[in-house]
Amino acid sequence: MQQQLVGLAPVFDAGARLLVLGSFPGAASLQAAQYYAHPRNAFWPVMAALTGEPGLPALAYADRLATLKHHHIALWDAVAACHREGSLDTAIQAAVPSDVAALVAQLPALRAIACNGALAYRQTVAALGEVGLPVLQLPSTSPAHAGLSQADKIEAWRTALAPYLSACL
Repeated sequence: MQQQLVGLAPVFDAGARLLVLGSFPGAASLQAAQYYAHPRNAFWPVMAALTGEPGLPALAYADRLATLKHHHIALWDAVAACHREGSLDTAIQAAVPSDVAALVAQLPALRAIACNGALAYRQTVAALGEVGLPVLQLPSTSPAHAGLSQADKIEAWRTALAPYLSACL
């Protein structure tokens, strides 16, 4: 049997107003111990557009995380551990959900949860049920989700999160 893979720790502070949940880190992210480390993943360009920080993708990783915190954005994954060959969500087996409810309880200012892709959304809804917060399914920023251009992903995220972004900027 494959070795169980364990995800990354959440990135947040108590003032977070938006929680972005991915599914589970890809191989490049696990190897680098960094969220969204694959160079073709559109996550950091999307965050740059949403925060008005165009230089965000070029910053050192610690500075990217600090910038998200500055804009009241928390980051984690819906799956805490799993078995998987490669990086595709469709290959995830024996998923152990993250304790998103416990994280949400630590974020009194939270206004919305943004799920980066379908698996993150399904896992989050299954784990949380009714939390009294909007849980939004957004297009995956993964390079495997090639049906949308980076510009289209940015526009979709901007449109869906518009009611919540003013609280984060």
